Amino acid sequence: MDDHPADGTPRLTHVDAAGEAHMVDVSMKAETERFAHARGAIRMERGTLAAIAANTVAKGDVIGVARVAGVMAAKRTADLIPLCHPLPLTDVQVAVVPDESLPGLRVDAMVRTVGRTGVEMEAIVAVTVTLITVYDMAKSHDKAMCITDVHLVEKRGGKSGVWKHR
Repeated sequence: MDDHPADGTPRLTHVDAAGEAHMVDVSMKAETERFAHARGAIRMERGTLAAIAANTVAKGDVIGVARVAGVMAAKRTADLIPLCHPLPLTDVQVAVVPDESLPGLRVDAMVRTVGRTGVEMEAIVAVTVTLITVYDMAKSHDKAMCITDVHLVEKRGGKSGVWKHR
């Protein structure tokens, strides 16, 4: 099947010729090293950020628990996104960093595997669940927190090679 129909627009890989959703068959693709980096943020009141940084939030270590939640989420991506392939991840790193300029926290997730399909969704899910966990743990301080700017920063591997967000 062509990557582009006659009008030149990219064909959706998860939609067959009849317009029905399906999982893409990757069995003929070569296994390569795959990497994805995603990023996002959560904005909050300065007092909430201070409580998180001082580890005085009633639910406990917000940053530590959120980081673990992000790693766990990356490993469960295929259970959450219907057409994602389950992947044996070789590495998941989640960084949660306070940022006074927001004010809030910035989250980066880096995911790696050797496989036939990429780990972009795993990185994005890791960031998103990390941010949702921060919200859950600190909502008693600040219900107006805002999760924002979740996006793919970079991906490497496979036929398309390297892609970087501009």
